[in-house]
Amino acid sequence: MSANYKKLGEIVELIDERNKDGKVQNLIGVSIDKCFIKSVANTIGTDLTKYQVIRKNDFACSLMQVSRDGKIPIACLKDYDEAIMSPAYYIFRIKNTNEVLPDYLAMWFMRTEFDREASYIAVGGVRGSMPWEDFCDMKLPVPDLKEQEKIVNTYNAITKRIQLKQKINENLEKTAQCLFEKSCNNENTEITLGEIAKFIDGDRGSNYPTLSDFYDDEYCLFLNASNVTEKGFNFDKCQFITEEKDKSLRKGHLSYNDIVLTSRGTVGNVALYTEMIQYKNVRINSGMLIIRPNENKISVFVLYALLRSIFMKKEIERFRSGSAQPQLPVRDLEKMIFRIPNKENCSMLNQQFKIIYESITTNFNEIAKLQELKQLVISRITGM
Repeated sequence: MSANYKKLGEIVELIDERNKDGKVQNLIGVSIDKCFIKSVANTIGTDLTKYQVIRKNDFACSLMQVSRDGKIPIACLKDYDEAIMSPAYYIFRIKNTNEVLPDYLAMWFMRTEFDREASYIAVGGVRGSMPWEDFCDMKLPVPDLKEQEKIVNTYNAITKRIQLKQKINENLEKTAQCLFEKSCNNENTEITLGEIAKFIDGDRGSNYPTLSDFYDDEYCLFLNASNVTEKGFNFDKCQFITEEKDKSLRKGHLSYNDIVLTSRGTVGNVALYTEMIQYKNVRINSGMLIIRPNENKISVFVLYALLRSIFMKKEIERFRSGSAQPQLPVRDLEKMIFRIPNKENCSMLNQQFKIIYESITTNFNEIAKLQELKQLVISRITGM
């Protein structure tokens, strides 16, 4: 596959359309993750006529501090017909969409190689910023329109599949929570979390890893804050330690069916580690806890559903409100009180939750592979 290389300046043109009549009120910005976000700025009393208008299929970017951030916040508008943006943004559009598709150009901007090249160019700029002229000098491959459509269609098909799987997981999670809430009533016995679970913190001794101990790929996954989210595990950004380093640490190594809970910073996120997770050696950091069930009183999948429930969120708020720092000490977790289903119902619920959460993990694994496939599709642009 071959393509002609063209400078961005040959493909796009800068737009400066002002909101002269003030009719457009939808104020947006671009995040470092390359997507548009609603502005939270208070616009009361602000003269919106000075803001720029951006229209569907137009692009917007910020070229400030590119070398510091290592990324250019840039995106193509798809969700609105029109919006307004701060004059600090560059807004531009494709001169001829019969030559270059907006979606194709948007994919090119998503490449890590694009950000890497931009960061290198911006090193000489004022405060690490990138002049518009240098941005326009960057080159990209421009295959024929049919080839662009093929790449874009493949990418969009993968994206839709990911969105479908994410929606299925959301519905499965809602089903699990509905089941749990229905099983809890005033006839159930009140019990503390300390009676039904055991808490294990991570190693915080002299052997705790420092920055120089981390690698992009090694023996043991060392969980960071981004790996345990509100929806469970996320392995987009991982750091690893060697087998030698792992064995020098005493506590915090996961076993199958361990539950991980974030106890500092963003508190209360939980994830379940099972044999379906791709990493076989995993260790928590100092801002997390391992939770294991007292199997005489509760099963692991019911405990996991409890820790993800609205009841747990309320208890976290109750205890966190008295603390200046966002943290969940074990002593507070052990005092939390819940009504749990009786043993007979727990056994039945455990099987139902097992099916649900294993389905969620299966979908999660497929999403991870699809995300890798998306990156491969994007990388095809580089190899043309």
